[in-house]
Amino acid sequence: MTATARVYLAIDLGASSGRVLAGLFDGKRLQLEEVHRFENGGVRAAGRMYWNVLRLWREIQNGLRAASAKFGDAIVSIGVDTWGVDFCLLGRNDELLGNPFHYRDPQTQGILDKAFGIVSREEIFEATGLQFMEFNSLYQLLAMKLQDSPLLNMADSFLMMPDLFHWLLTGQKCNEMTNASTTQFFNPQTGGWATDLLDNFDLPSHILCDLRQPGDVLGPLREGLAAELGLPGVQVVLPGTHDTASAVMAAPAASKPAARPDWCYISSGTWSLMGAETPQPKVNAKCLELNFTNEGGVGGSTRLLKNIAGLWLVQECRRTWREQGHEYGWGELIRRASDSLPLQSLVNPDDARFTSPRSMPEALSAFCQETGQPAPQTEGAVIRCALESLALRYRMGLDWLEELVGGTLDTIHIIGGGTQNQLLNQMAADACNRRVVAGPVEATALGNVMMQAIAAGDVGSIAEAREVIRKSFEVQTYEPKNPTLWNDAFDRFVKITAQ
Repeated sequence: MTATARVYLAIDLGASSGRVLAGLFDGKRLQLEEVHRFENGGVRAAGRMYWNVLRLWREIQNGLRAASAKFGDAIVSIGVDTWGVDFCLLGRNDELLGNPFHYRDPQTQGILDKAFGIVSREEIFEATGLQFMEFNSLYQLLAMKLQDSPLLNMADSFLMMPDLFHWLLTGQKCNEMTNASTTQFFNPQTGGWATDLLDNFDLPSHILCDLRQPGDVLGPLREGLAAELGLPGVQVVLPGTHDTASAVMAAPAASKPAARPDWCYISSGTWSLMGAETPQPKVNAKCLELNFTNEGGVGGSTRLLKNIAGLWLVQECRRTWREQGHEYGWGELIRRASDSLPLQSLVNPDDARFTSPRSMPEALSAFCQETGQPAPQTEGAVIRCALESLALRYRMGLDWLEELVGGTLDTIHIIGGGTQNQLLNQMAADACNRRVVAGPVEATALGNVMMQAIAAGDVGSIAEAREVIRKSFEVQTYEPKNPTLWNDAFDRFVKITAQ
């Protein structure tokens, strides 16, 4: 990388960790360097679950200071991406009204039936095109209303998680579109807020901010903050602030969004988000029946996708064993899973009991026993059960996705941190009987950085950005093996998930 490289800073916040990363671009190739890493996660207090946003803000500033010291005047801009659905409320004097709720907070348990008693499932989907998940922002707001929350009554501004940090950086309040599309009160067909839906729930729409698009420049850092961090003149640019939107932008595919795409993606991490990039949303009866979602993508595209539980199952198994005094590294767990017998026991990764269990290994074993299967007896067998079940859930998702787009999807691009799990990548190829291209690992940060490069005029288009990524980062290809064995397992899986 040359000394004249331009530097873009990506603040990438995930459910379990956050990072400040620097993207160094010399005009042809991109290099990514981690500047600062810190832990994240829900904080349990008095039976509730929150995000500690002020600690995150402190860590973000620490990362920006470190980046300033290392890269100085080469830094062009900053952008923030996070997970979806969660939000902060500001009062009329821009005061932060408490710590925001974590999407796993119990307040929304059972909320869907209450919501459908007010507005029908069909009406909600027609207005939003979004899949139904209890923790969507709509149901978080409804839960607060039903509990007569004083915070909701005092709210003047609604900022999703990346919107909050962009406001802290610049003083500019807005709602970026890709994250707004996860709320279930954004209309993908009009590109605006579904205010009539909020009115029907008697929820305030005046708290919503103006919608902005990926690539929009918010402006410079707050004057005092810029001086404190040593970042004068640095701009803040909106990436696809929903982490999956940024990750999909970094998928190293050559074809553009099409009504009948030839590839799909799995953004693999705590969640597995499986979908296709389409030019228009698909808000129809079949999409509603299959509980797929239409979320906003970069460049005006739609992310037609399905949420799948993802590596949360494995992460929670490891956490449980650590609390019991067994510190297993990821490599050790995967080795043990590889050495275990294949396709012995399967679970539905999206079963509600796996949302936040006290003990994930016990929850997986109980599911197997209740469905007439042998309970996995070793740590390796437990992990193998979870991974094989995820791969078969991908197969189910692929079948549904092909039905929605009306054609075969030849290649599955697995992007994100989960690409490092080579066993799961091969299982996905085997279960789906499709070629899997895994990588890049840091897809979310790369998509964030490349959108900033486009905003700065250093890259001409999303297609050009993907070309830069293809040239700059290696990927690994997995071809399917033993499709007959996995077809037989899929028949069992379908019956198990139907129970």
